[in-house]
Amino acid sequence: MTAVASAEERVVGCLLGGAVGDALGAPVEFLSLAQIREQFGPSGVQHYAPAYGRLGAITDDTQMTLFTAEGLIRGVRRYNQRGICNPVMVLWHAYLRWLGTQGEMRFDPQFPSRHNGWLWEVRQLHQRRNPGDTCLSALRSGVFGTTDEPINDSKGCGGIMRIAPVGLLAIAPFRLGCQVAAITHGHPSGYLAAGFLAHMVSELWRGNDLAAAIASARDELVRWPHHEECLAAVEAAASLAESAEACAESVESLGEGWVAEEALAIALFCALKARDFAHGVLLAVNHSGDSDSTGAITGNLLGARWGRSAIPEAFLRDLELRGVIEQMGRDLCHPEDCEDPHRYPPW
Repeated sequence: MTAVASAEERVVGCLLGGAVGDALGAPVEFLSLAQIREQFGPSGVQHYAPAYGRLGAITDDTQMTLFTAEGLIRGVRRYNQRGICNPVMVLWHAYLRWLGTQGEMRFDPQFPSRHNGWLWEVRQLHQRRNPGDTCLSALRSGVFGTTDEPINDSKGCGGIMRIAPVGLLAIAPFRLGCQVAAITHGHPSGYLAAGFLAHMVSELWRGNDLAAAIASARDELVRWPHHEECLAAVEAAASLAESAEACAESVESLGEGWVAEEALAIALFCALKARDFAHGVLLAVNHSGDSDSTGAITGNLLGARWGRSAIPEAFLRDLELRGVIEQMGRDLCHPEDCEDPHRYPPW
């Protein structure tokens, strides 16, 4: 990791890295560590295995991450054109487009043409890849949650696994990360973990190191009420990284990753212990638990830290929708250039 990656390299690397971690974890998401080792050997999965009928398949984690990015760009376009924008509303509409790709259309007379834009037209995204029940039920409801008026009491990792693009574009990434996660996940640990990740991604792609990014995000976290559970998970991960071996047993001591603060803790530990991109994401997926989400979050962090060139070509070669993910990363770097109204309508 001697070469210093450019800002655009880090942004594209964040999205690609998350997708790679997602695809590596997809085949083992519901397997125990013993089952993973029985099927793939003592080192666990080391490359893509078949999932959803192909190698390198992404899941709902990457699908929703792409719609997060798309919503952010559309929000920038709306502000540039009209001088006003509620980014949370625009992101909610983006997630309703994702809901539509899952075969669950919602018609809103205020926004009859909501299902539009280039991402909606990517037909490969119109596949169900084990979407989370909380995301589905919250979006079906027709209302969105806020940190002040939560829609439920869920702290599942469905809020954090999609949030990395917020750190690549937002001015106040911690706050917006919390607000965007709270659209579907109302427990404080569910949205605070997302805010923490968004803030870290923002620090990393700007060139700050991992320790500084964690410290900065921690300073933001403790300003929020009900932060104690999330803070304990962060501190447990940092402490473990100083003393424990980089192995599956260490990862599993932090939890299974089904809830947001555990997914964050696992990703922090794996990122802190990573010798390189491959080592970090493979550590993040070989455990009993939500392997695709912990792999995706770790990949977001390491991609933002080291850039696209740190991701082995062997992982990129078979990655589903690689071109779409790369294009979205480039568009996030230059949202002011995305003036084609067909690609990113401003709502």
